[in-house]
Amino acid sequence: MSEKTAQNDAAEEKQAAEEKKAAAAPEEVKKDTKKTESKKESEKEEKSKKKDKSAEELEKLKMQLADEKDKYLRLAAEYDNYRKRSQKERETVYADVRSDTVEKFLPVYDNLGRALKQATTDEAYYKGVEMIMAQLKEIMANAGVTEIDAAAGTAFDPNIHNAVMHVEDEALGESVIAEEFQKGFKLGDKVLRCSVVKVAN
Repeated sequence: MSEKTAQNDAAEEKQAAEEKKAAAAPEEVKKDTKKTESKKESEKEEKSKKKDKSAEELEKLKMQLADEKDKYLRLAAEYDNYRKRSQKERETVYADVRSDTVEKFLPVYDNLGRALKQATTDEAYYKGVEMIMAQLKEIMANAGVTEIDAAAGTAFDPNIHNAVMHVEDEALGESVIAEEFQKGFKLGDKVLRCSVVKVAN
């Protein structure tokens, strides 16, 4: 009987140990669950921090890109302005050189005009001067030079005519050119020399 009691006691102890173990298991499970939950929360926090950091870096990169784009656009605009300014300067220099060159030939034109107005008995001489004058006019026309209209009866324009004399003439209207003393010339829209005229009334 004592063997049976010992066996019963051993079985009871074993059962009690198992019950104790079973009672302790939920606490361990709870501890494990808490550990797992805290681990998950810390992982979430880390992910959130990484996300925030990535968002910050993305914003920084976007700002840098916008800044670089702005610099590029400014540089492109500056270059375009420089190119246009250089082109305009080249055109201006070319126009100035052309007008200066033509102006140097105007006294020659005037002298040929005076030579043609002089009476001469030498027909060959007159014909030669006439041909030179025609050639000079052709060269000037090819260069874009035009004569300013200042014939008698033309309305006086102070922008292209230079009045050096005034005369009262009832046959002519007010501010009308009575006579042209010296031809005026234009190169495109630029006046090279104003026509020197006598104005009526």
